[in-house]
Amino acid sequence: MRTLHIDIETFSSVNIKKSGLYKYVQSPDFEIILFAYAYDDEPIRVIDCLQKEAIPLPVIMDLSNPKIVKVAHNAAFEFYSLSKFYRTYLEQWQCTMVQALYCGFPGSLAGVGEAMNFHEDKKKMGIGKALIKYFCVPCAATKANGGRTRNYPHHNMQKWELFKSYNLQDVVTEREIYHRLRHYPVPDLEWVNWRLDQMINMGGTALDMDLVNGALAISDQIRDELSDKAKDLTGLDNPNSVAQLKKWVEENSGLEIESLNKATVAEILAGDPEEGIKEVLKIRKELGKTSVKKYEAMKTCVCEDGRVRGLLQFYGANRTGRFAGRLVQIQNLPKNFIGTLDTAREFVKHRQIEAVRMIYGNIPDTLSQLIRTAFVPGEGCHFCVADFSAIEARVLAWMAGEQWRLEVFRTHGKIYEASASAMFGVPIESIAKGQENYKLRAKGKVAELALGYGGGAKALIAMGALNMGLTEEELPDIVKRWRASSRRIYDFWYTIERAAQEAIEYGVVTSLACGVTISRDENFLLIQLPSGRSLFYNNPQLAMGSYGNKEICFTGLNQTNKKWGTITTWGGKLVENIIQAVSRDILCNAMMNLASAGYKINFHIHDEVILEVPDEDKSKNLEDVIKRMCALPDWANGLPLNAAGFDNALYYMKD
Repeated sequence: MRTLHIDIETFSSVNIKKSGLYKYVQSPDFEIILFAYAYDDEPIRVIDCLQKEAIPLPVIMDLSNPKIVKVAHNAAFEFYSLSKFYRTYLEQWQCTMVQALYCGFPGSLAGVGEAMNFHEDKKKMGIGKALIKYFCVPCAATKANGGRTRNYPHHNMQKWELFKSYNLQDVVTEREIYHRLRHYPVPDLEWVNWRLDQMINMGGTALDMDLVNGALAISDQIRDELSDKAKDLTGLDNPNSVAQLKKWVEENSGLEIESLNKATVAEILAGDPEEGIKEVLKIRKELGKTSVKKYEAMKTCVCEDGRVRGLLQFYGANRTGRFAGRLVQIQNLPKNFIGTLDTAREFVKHRQIEAVRMIYGNIPDTLSQLIRTAFVPGEGCHFCVADFSAIEARVLAWMAGEQWRLEVFRTHGKIYEASASAMFGVPIESIAKGQENYKLRAKGKVAELALGYGGGAKALIAMGALNMGLTEEELPDIVKRWRASSRRIYDFWYTIERAAQEAIEYGVVTSLACGVTISRDENFLLIQLPSGRSLFYNNPQLAMGSYGNKEICFTGLNQTNKKWGTITTWGGKLVENIIQAVSRDILCNAMMNLASAGYKINFHIHDEVILEVPDEDKSKNLEDVIKRMCALPDWANGLPLNAAGFDNALYYMKD
């Protein structure tokens, strides 16, 4: 089958970074200005659309030809842009960004070229940002440019010719990625998952813009009130200025502080400062609330039809393939604890600030809790929301063969109580409210949340153990007891680590009973999952660790600084990658089951799906959703899944 490699340059007055692809393309002034293409390894041609060159008719016909595979880097952009003007079908497209992410490389075209050590003639040109800023977005009207708001080729032909070269070079780089990674094909099932992801992103979800606008109006009023109060207390011209406020705090408290970040403010307040300083810092905390940033993002990226699109990034998490949030960042929405959400929403929609203040007290916190509820179903529909129960814990027990845990998940499902019972040797019935051993539940809970991937006392602290009433002295004992009661999981970390080390050092191929196969070739350490896809670790090596042990090293994208470099890992971390990847595959299977049954998936968050169901369709309900979510793929036989949720919701919330 032939391939048609494509890269386009476009113009739109909408800011794509802030508003997203879909609003960008839907703008009335959106247009394709350059179209670079090449068949297979044939010469690349650039069509200058702004200078009246036409895309050849055979190429236009091939956009819908099932015998031609269309390939682009971040193909979602090319597909959606071209589909505005031409007929083309998603199932005929492939994406080299997905190929790169699948193989553990960065997502950006330039990043892949650097990570794969492309020769200079194959790399993306570095001048692109300046040229895109010049030709692809509106410019400010000035006297010098004659008051124009857009740059055309005739305004700078030298730049335009350079831009055409840049467009051509993007196809060179994309095609090189395609060829370099052809020996590591993305599994067909992953292309199916990618296409479903595109459909979910294109459909999007409706927003309650009355709530969004009401929240922003109330926030503006609160900010003005707090700023005026801070001015009165401090005498500063601009108490929102970190430099001015920092100096004021130092002068009035006698403290030397490096910053006014969240941690520093909390530390000063914990020291019980003088009342005036305390009040000013509390105002600082309120002003620093991020509660309205998501509302602002919603207003910026909502499309003309009132829906927001492009909330999810396929393969957003390196290696595991989990999804990432985009635009509104739905993966980290604040929780809601308000019992009267309907009332709070109505107050905010009608901008009744005093009613919100009187009933709920903390206005920024109230607005924050209402963020989830801004996502609403379309007219004549309701939400059905379902969430897998403790999916990572279930997958971990299943893959490690921890039988007592599997029995818990197949029966009552009370893993916190069962874990505490196993750790402390007490009957599970005694770990219930009002019973003598109920206090052990907190230890079981924090252990379950923190220790599954080899973590110790530090992991318990990071998971909030000290905030649960536990002391630091108790933590090592909790770690010891959890590992002793979950010996198969403990052994699983080291089984995976040994298999990875033997693959790297000796080329040994290890196939485990859990359906994982670990091997290596000249480029990667490969961990094949039960679903058939693999996790890739580039340029694997063994190095001597600080304790004289062999450490597994590979080159990858550092999740902290986002730079390509050497990363060390070990059995516990590899198990975490495997479990999260398998859990993701289970979610994808669930979404495919639901989509095949005609459910419309508006978005999904972690292990939860949010479905838009027509009110009159009684066949689609929570019971049916859970049944389809928990229908196992062939490769997951024996995995004890469960899900729960709620139906007939007029807005999204955390039940």
